[in-house]
Amino acid sequence: MDRVLHLGPLVLPWMLLVLLGAWQLGTMVHERLAARRGLTGGPHGWRLPLVALIAARLGFVLRYADLYASAPVAVLDIRDGGWSPWAGLGAALLYVVLLWLRRSPWRQSATAGLATFAGVWLLGWGVLQATAPREQAALPSWQGVALDARTVALPELKGQPVVVNLWASWCPPCRREMPVMLQAREAQSPQSQVRFLWVNQGEPPETVARFAAQQRLPAADVLLDSAGQLGSALGHKALPTTLFYDRQGRLAAVRVGELSAATLAQHLALISGHSAP
Repeated sequence: MDRVLHLGPLVLPWMLLVLLGAWQLGTMVHERLAARRGLTGGPHGWRLPLVALIAARLGFVLRYADLYASAPVAVLDIRDGGWSPWAGLGAALLYVVLLWLRRSPWRQSATAGLATFAGVWLLGWGVLQATAPREQAALPSWQGVALDARTVALPELKGQPVVVNLWASWCPPCRREMPVMLQAREAQSPQSQVRFLWVNQGEPPETVARFAAQQRLPAADVLLDSAGQLGSALGHKALPTTLFYDRQGRLAAVRVGELSAATLAQHLALISGHSAP
């Protein structure tokens, strides 16, 4: 589950901060060891992380190649958070192996830098796992009125996977991800039965109804939360935020930011009982 740091309106995933810190320490170790050997101005300090970054992105893209095929430009949009860390680390290891095979004078410093990066990254990941809540959060005790005038109580949805999307019509990434979520809802298999709920945060009913009609969102699944109570109760005020609950009503994942078709499929696999492609 994604864990984030809230700094006012800024929302940063802790794992991203760990990754950046590990990269900075690894680069520092590489440069200092290289300087001691009289090596300066080498390209490996930026080439190695670039290779790892590209490989991590390509690893994720290839896993969901069918979803990216319809919109190839989306491969370049890294805001969707689609990465394969192990593919990136594997590419970095291969890069270092090639340096040793070529007897590059940079091989020792690059190896030390990569080892530092990997050690700090794995340590940070382990700390985040160890400090994660032992019990998964459950569907909150909240109910809202849908655009079809029916009341929907979240706890009563236990027994089926539920996706709760917090959004607003003034939010550009919220608007961009709407068609992706709607398409996933319509394309799901009968066995999945994932319930998608779009919970509007802080807007008047007429604004929500007008936008929902434009986007062709199902009225029964668009809920009003004029006071933004659900977002505040969950501790997620950034928009868009999407929460994924499994059949037992347990929170399986949180995505802060825009979802692409691929990252949505990745998260749905966690709650639908079906493996991601």
